[in-house]
Amino acid sequence: MATPAHDTPASILIIDDHPLLRRGVSQLLELEDDLALVGEAGEPEEGVRLAAELDPDMILLDLNMPGMNGIETLKRLRTNDFAGRIVMFTVSDHEEDVVDALQNGADGYLLKDMDPDEMVRQLRQVALGRMVISESLTALLAEALRNQRSRPVAPDLHSLTQREREILRELAAGLSNKLIARKLDITEGTVKVHVKHLLKKLNLRSRVEAAVWAVQEGVDR
Repeated sequence: MATPAHDTPASILIIDDHPLLRRGVSQLLELEDDLALVGEAGEPEEGVRLAAELDPDMILLDLNMPGMNGIETLKRLRTNDFAGRIVMFTVSDHEEDVVDALQNGADGYLLKDMDPDEMVRQLRQVALGRMVISESLTALLAEALRNQRSRPVAPDLHSLTQREREILRELAAGLSNKLIARKLDITEGTVKVHVKHLLKKLNLRSRVEAAVWAVQEGVDR
Protein backbone atom coordinates (compact mmCIF):
# COMPACT_ATOMS: atom_id res chain seq x y z
CA MET A 1 0.00 0.00 0.00
CA ALA A 2 1.31 3.45 -0.87
CA THR A 3 2.32 5.87 1.86
CA PRO A 4 -0.47 8.39 2.54
CA ALA A 5 0.19 11.82 1.08
CA HIS A 6 -1.02 13.59 4.22
CA ASP A 7 -1.34 12.90 7.95
CA THR A 8 -5.04 12.17 7.50
CA PRO A 9 -6.78 10.20 4.74
CA ALA A 10 -7.98 12.09 1.68
CA SER A 11 -11.74 12.59 2.16
CA ILE A 12 -14.05 11.62 -0.70
CA LEU A 13 -17.70 12.33 -1.48
CA ILE A 14 -19.43 10.32 -4.21
CA ILE A 15 -22.47 11.65 -6.11
CA ASP A 16 -24.08 8.89 -8.16
CA ASP A 17 -27.65 7.69 -8.57
CA HIS A 18 -26.75 3.97 -8.59
CA PRO A 19 -26.78 2.47 -5.05
CA LEU A 20 -24.78 -0.60 -6.08
CA LEU A 21 -22.03 1.55 -7.55
CA ARG A 22 -21.85 3.66 -4.39
CA ARG A 23 -21.68 0.53 -2.27
CA GLY A 24 -18.90 -0.89 -4.44
CA VAL A 25 -16.82 2.27 -4.12
CA SER A 26 -17.44 2.33 -0.37
CA GLN A 27 -16.26 -1.26 0.02
CA LEU A 28 -13.20 -0.58 -2.13
CA LEU A 29 -12.16 2.46 -0.10
CA GLU A 30 -12.67 0.66 3.21
CA LEU A 31 -9.56 -1.37 2.33
CA GLU A 32 -7.38 1.75 2.01
CA ASP A 33 -5.78 3.69 4.86
CA ASP A 34 -5.11 6.87 2.88
CA LEU A 35 -8.53 7.29 1.20
CA ALA A 36 -11.78 7.70 3.13
CA LEU A 37 -15.38 7.93 1.89
CA VAL A 38 -16.98 10.59 4.09
CA GLY A 39 -20.32 10.90 2.31
CA GLU A 40 -22.49 9.72 -0.56
CA ALA A 41 -25.46 11.17 -2.39
CA GLY A 42 -27.92 9.53 -4.75
CA GLU A 43 -29.03 12.76 -6.41
CA PRO A 44 -27.25 15.98 -7.40
CA GLU A 45 -29.01 18.47 -5.10
CA GLU A 46 -28.15 16.34 -2.08
CA GLY A 47 -24.58 16.08 -3.32
CA VAL A 48 -24.20 19.85 -3.63
CA ARG A 49 -25.50 20.23 -0.08
CA LEU A 50 -23.12 17.58 1.28
CA ALA A 51 -20.18 19.15 -0.54
CA ALA A 52 -20.80 22.43 1.31
CA GLU A 53 -21.36 20.63 4.60
CA LEU A 54 -18.45 18.17 4.48
CA ASP A 55 -15.91 20.12 2.35
CA PRO A 56 -14.23 16.89 1.13
CA ASP A 57 -10.83 16.80 -0.55
CA MET A 58 -12.42 15.33 -3.67
CA ILE A 59 -15.76 14.46 -5.25
CA LEU A 60 -16.48 11.51 -7.54
CA LEU A 61 -19.29 12.78 -9.77
CA ASP A 62 -21.46 10.74 -12.12
CA LEU A 63 -22.13 12.35 -15.50
CA ASN A 64 -25.58 11.01 -16.35
CA MET A 65 -28.15 11.47 -13.57
CA PRO A 66 -31.87 12.27 -13.54
CA GLY A 67 -32.69 15.94 -13.17
CA MET A 68 -29.51 17.98 -12.92
CA ASN A 69 -26.80 16.16 -14.89
CA GLY A 70 -23.14 15.87 -13.96
CA ILE A 71 -21.95 18.92 -15.92
CA GLU A 72 -24.66 21.11 -14.40
CA THR A 73 -23.75 19.75 -10.96
CA LEU A 74 -20.08 20.47 -11.65
CA LYS A 75 -20.91 24.07 -12.59
CA ARG A 76 -23.04 24.47 -9.45
CA LEU A 77 -20.23 23.18 -7.24
CA ARG A 78 -17.71 25.58 -8.78
CA THR A 79 -20.19 28.47 -8.59
CA ASN A 80 -20.55 27.66 -4.89
CA ASP A 81 -16.76 28.04 -4.57
CA PHE A 82 -16.06 24.38 -3.91
CA ALA A 83 -12.27 24.38 -4.28
CA GLY A 84 -11.62 20.66 -3.80
CA ARG A 85 -10.96 18.28 -6.65
CA ILE A 86 -13.86 17.02 -8.76
CA VAL A 87 -13.45 13.88 -10.86
CA MET A 88 -16.10 12.72 -13.32
CA PHE A 89 -16.80 9.00 -12.84
CA THR A 90 -18.87 7.76 -15.74
CA VAL A 91 -19.51 5.21 -18.50
CA SER A 92 -19.38 7.88 -21.23
CA ASP A 93 -16.28 7.98 -23.43
CA HIS A 94 -17.75 10.55 -25.84
CA GLU A 95 -15.36 13.31 -26.83
CA GLU A 96 -17.81 16.12 -26.17
CA ASP A 97 -18.45 14.87 -22.63
CA VAL A 98 -14.75 14.68 -21.79
CA VAL A 99 -13.97 18.12 -23.25
CA ASP A 100 -17.06 19.71 -21.66
CA ALA A 101 -16.17 18.34 -18.22
CA LEU A 102 -12.55 19.48 -18.34
CA GLN A 103 -13.43 22.93 -19.66
CA ASN A 104 -15.97 23.40 -16.86
CA GLY A 105 -13.56 22.75 -14.02
CA ALA A 106 -13.29 18.97 -13.62
CA ASP A 107 -9.93 17.73 -12.33
CA GLY A 108 -10.22 14.33 -13.96
CA TYR A 109 -12.34 11.94 -15.96
CA LEU A 110 -12.44 8.24 -15.09
CA LEU A 111 -14.47 5.46 -16.70
CA LYS A 112 -16.46 3.12 -14.49
CA ASP A 113 -15.17 -0.02 -16.21
CA MET A 114 -11.63 0.54 -14.92
CA ASP A 115 -9.86 -2.03 -12.74
CA PRO A 116 -10.40 -1.40 -8.99
CA ASP A 117 -6.66 -1.29 -8.26
CA GLU A 118 -6.18 1.23 -11.07
CA MET A 119 -9.01 3.34 -9.67
CA VAL A 120 -7.33 3.47 -6.26
CA ARG A 121 -4.04 4.45 -7.92
CA GLN A 122 -5.76 7.24 -9.84
CA LEU A 123 -7.53 8.56 -6.73
CA ARG A 124 -4.17 8.77 -4.99
CA GLN A 125 -2.93 10.90 -7.88
CA VAL A 126 -5.96 13.17 -7.42
CA ALA A 127 -5.10 13.50 -3.72
CA LEU A 128 -1.64 14.71 -4.77
CA GLY A 129 -3.17 17.48 -6.87
CA ARG A 130 -2.75 15.90 -10.29
CA MET A 131 -5.22 15.67 -13.13
CA VAL A 132 -6.28 12.10 -13.92
CA ILE A 133 -7.91 10.60 -16.98
CA SER A 134 -8.58 7.05 -18.08
CA GLU A 135 -5.77 5.84 -20.32
CA SER A 136 -8.10 5.22 -23.25
CA LEU A 137 -9.10 8.90 -23.24
CA THR A 138 -5.65 10.53 -23.31
CA ALA A 139 -5.97 11.53 -26.97
CA LEU A 140 -9.18 13.41 -26.11
CA LEU A 141 -7.40 15.14 -23.24
CA ALA A 142 -4.69 16.33 -25.63
CA GLU A 143 -7.37 17.83 -27.85
CA ALA A 144 -9.00 19.53 -24.87
CA LEU A 145 -5.67 21.13 -23.93
CA ARG A 146 -5.19 22.32 -27.48
CA ASN A 147 -8.62 23.95 -27.31
CA GLN A 148 -7.63 25.66 -24.05
CA ARG A 149 -4.44 27.04 -25.61
CA SER A 150 -6.54 28.64 -28.35
CA ARG A 151 -8.44 30.71 -25.75
CA PRO A 152 -9.10 34.23 -27.15
CA VAL A 153 -7.76 36.00 -24.04
CA ALA A 154 -4.34 34.67 -23.01
CA PRO A 155 -3.56 34.46 -19.27
CA ASP A 156 -1.41 37.37 -18.03
CA LEU A 157 0.83 36.64 -15.05
CA HIS A 158 1.43 40.37 -14.52
CA SER A 159 -2.23 40.83 -13.58
CA LEU A 160 -1.67 38.91 -10.33
CA THR A 161 -0.68 40.31 -6.96
CA GLN A 162 2.43 38.99 -5.22
CA ARG A 163 0.31 36.84 -2.89
CA GLU A 164 -1.68 35.42 -5.81
CA ARG A 165 1.60 34.51 -7.53
CA GLU A 166 2.76 32.73 -4.38
CA ILE A 167 -0.46 30.73 -4.26
CA LEU A 168 -0.28 29.95 -7.98
CA ARG A 169 3.24 28.58 -7.43
CA GLU A 170 1.94 26.28 -4.68
CA LEU A 171 -0.97 25.16 -6.90
CA ALA A 172 1.59 24.19 -9.53
CA ALA A 173 3.33 22.08 -6.88
CA GLY A 174 0.05 20.21 -6.30
CA LEU A 175 -0.67 21.51 -2.80
CA SER A 176 -4.21 21.53 -1.43
CA ASN A 177 -5.76 24.68 0.03
CA LYS A 178 -5.12 23.39 3.55
CA LEU A 179 -1.43 22.82 2.86
CA ILE A 180 -1.06 26.18 1.10
CA ALA A 181 -2.67 27.92 4.09
CA ARG A 182 -0.29 26.14 6.47
CA LYS A 183 2.78 26.96 4.37
CA LEU A 184 1.92 30.66 3.90
CA ASP A 185 0.55 31.05 7.44
CA ILE A 186 -2.87 32.28 6.31
CA THR A 187 -6.37 30.85 6.69
CA GLU A 188 -7.81 28.29 4.29
CA GLY A 189 -10.67 30.70 3.56
CA THR A 190 -8.16 33.33 2.47
CA VAL A 191 -6.53 30.82 0.14
CA LYS A 192 -9.91 30.02 -1.44
CA VAL A 193 -10.56 33.72 -2.08
CA HIS A 194 -7.14 34.18 -3.69
CA VAL A 195 -7.61 31.08 -5.87
CA LYS A 196 -10.98 32.38 -7.05
CA HIS A 197 -9.48 35.78 -7.90
CA LEU A 198 -6.43 34.44 -9.72
CA LEU A 199 -8.56 32.06 -11.81
CA LYS A 200 -10.77 34.98 -12.85
CA LYS A 201 -7.77 37.21 -13.67
CA LEU A 202 -6.08 34.49 -15.71
CA ASN A 203 -9.32 33.54 -17.48
CA LEU A 204 -8.91 29.94 -16.34
CA ARG A 205 -11.65 27.58 -15.25
CA SER A 206 -10.03 25.31 -12.66
CA ARG A 207 -7.10 25.07 -10.27
CA VAL A 208 -5.68 22.17 -12.28
CA GLU A 209 -5.78 24.22 -15.48
CA ALA A 210 -4.02 27.01 -13.57
CA ALA A 211 -1.40 24.55 -12.30
CA VAL A 212 -0.75 23.18 -15.80
CA TRP A 213 -0.42 26.71 -17.20
CA ALA A 214 1.90 27.76 -14.35
CA VAL A 215 4.21 24.81 -14.98
CA GLN A 216 4.28 25.53 -18.71
CA GLU A 217 5.14 29.19 -18.02
CA GLY A 218 7.81 28.32 -15.45
CA VAL A 219 5.91 30.03 -12.61
CA ASP A 220 6.63 27.02 -10.35
CA ARG A 221 10.37 27.67 -10.43
